[in-house]
Amino acid sequence: MTQQAGFTLRGRNPDVLTCIANLSNDEVFTPPEFANRMLDTLAEGWAAGNKGADIWADSKVTFLDPCTKSGVFLREIAKRLIAGLEGEIPDLQERVDHILTKQVFGIGITRLTSLLARRSLYCSKHAKGDHSVAKSFDNDDGNIWFERTEHTWINGRCKFCGAPQALFVRDKGLETHAYALIHADDVDARVAEIFGDDMQFDVVIGNPPYQLNIGVEKENYAVPLYQHFVSQAKKLNPRFLTMVIPARWFAGGRGLDEFREEMLNDLRLRTIVDYPNAVDCFPGVDISGGVCYFLWDRDNQGDAKIQTVQGDQVSEMTRPLLEEKQSTFIRFNEAISIVRKVKEFGEESFSTFVSPQTPFGFLSSFKDYKDKAFPGSVVIHTVNGIGHIPRDTVQKNSQWVGKHKLFIAKSYGERGSYPYLFLVSDPKLS
Repeated sequence: MTQQAGFTLRGRNPDVLTCIANLSNDEVFTPPEFANRMLDTLAEGWAAGNKGADIWADSKVTFLDPCTKSGVFLREIAKRLIAGLEGEIPDLQERVDHILTKQVFGIGITRLTSLLARRSLYCSKHAKGDHSVAKSFDNDDGNIWFERTEHTWINGRCKFCGAPQALFVRDKGLETHAYALIHADDVDARVAEIFGDDMQFDVVIGNPPYQLNIGVEKENYAVPLYQHFVSQAKKLNPRFLTMVIPARWFAGGRGLDEFREEMLNDLRLRTIVDYPNAVDCFPGVDISGGVCYFLWDRDNQGDAKIQTVQGDQVSEMTRPLLEEKQSTFIRFNEAISIVRKVKEFGEESFSTFVSPQTPFGFLSSFKDYKDKAFPGSVVIHTVNGIGHIPRDTVQKNSQWVGKHKLFIAKSYGERGSYPYLFLVSDPKLS
């Protein structure tokens, strides 16, 4: 955007949105450079699905960020539209007013982020203020909405996000962490209530909150939230949906089984850009398993383009999200040819003899063991240490006690560490 339009991030002035530190790994601010990568992917998908049309030269396309924090997506979209619509709307102020009042919309996740987003987009926390670059709003919120949203409690937990009532019943001055998009039975009605009955969004884009901390106990520490934002956004029926989310949904994650199955069987998911190391897109943020962003195209189905970005190395392949007769997403493109070659042999799959969690019926926190061996004892490895228990207390898969129970690649290790082992062994083999 130009200085004439009120956007003065030029010359020596740094872009303030590159300087914001993340408060936690739950709600991660999106760097402008990364937001523009997502917008480039969106533009490519739009052109492919619309006979080469330029999304930034279309004055009718509408955009929604339903979980805006810094406002970076809306700001970068507006910058591109200001350049792309110059031919159609030559007058700069008229062009800016059209874009900001009729094309870009946001829902703040907190009151503070709604103010920050307005400052990023309108150059003023008041959309109709003297310093705002928009001159046609009749209210201070503009098109970035925020109102306190409450949880819906059923039997002590929120029916939408699972938050415990005891922890999140708060004074009016405190954030509830009840996000408007996902705390609604009818998301269409909710958005219509916010922006009007005739509002239909062509593009939904954002970086949703990743999880909700709900307690201090390990089994109760956090629940994922991002899958709810994706599912609710799909219900709005946009032409395109793109969001950046943790990549652990590929294979694991608490409460993500239904979401994973839905995503991997959705042929409208046309692009996934995967960052196994989150630092490659979010400097200074440690997100186990990395992150990814995706492009969902409502009107076009087919195989997905999978890009894996590791530093300066980029791998790209267009392929089905699920290989034939597979229920698991294969993350790395290089593994596809290996899997296909192995399948040609028709050998028994590891899945037929690899166990799920608690293979012997003990939790990994099990403590009721003896420090020293005794007659008839077997060795047990837990998170608390190594001990000895009577063989007859192993009620589940006891036939495995004297067999090999762990297969691991020599090169394994996330950040150079090995997984903690939980197993029961015959002392003669230990």
